[in-house]
Amino acid sequence: MRSIPPKLVVVFGLPGTGKTTFARALSLELGWTHLNTDIIRAELGKKRQYDERTKAAIYQKMRDLTARELSLNKGVVLDGTFYRETLRDSFRKLSSKHGVPLKWIEVCAAEEIIRDRVSRERPYSEADFQVYKKIKGAFEPLQEPSLQVFSDEEKLPEMVHKSIAFISL
Repeated sequence: MRSIPPKLVVVFGLPGTGKTTFARALSLELGWTHLNTDIIRAELGKKRQYDERTKAAIYQKMRDLTARELSLNKGVVLDGTFYRETLRDSFRKLSSKHGVPLKWIEVCAAEEIIRDRVSRERPYSEADFQVYKKIKGAFEPLQEPSLQVFSDEEKLPEMVHKSIAFISL
């Protein structure tokens, strides 16, 4: 575990890019809390529910859990698509309210790799290639500095190492 002052790190990107595998490894290395939208969805009994109201409830629960961890002076690694500004903005406000830096890390992968990944069953994610295409079409580019890591080109330890250097800035 690394000794880095608590921060809020948002791991975001399209379905099938490897966000959860990466976010778990990063949170373990840092000793920080990992929160994932798909896991929260399952815990709330909202599997297979992707309407705007359900999505809002999931991100609200993530905000509540994040606020609790930040109030306890713990670092948090969030893990979800965060594909729209409306989903991102409340976490900007939350980091500001708690006086912790916010870092954005986008996980990317080639579309043919994603197609293969989402065709296999995964523990929590229900996203298939149609969902990937839908989110890709609606994805709003991040308007602030971020780090991009490429799960199809970089090994996981390299991604984590590069991300810790970015978070430490």
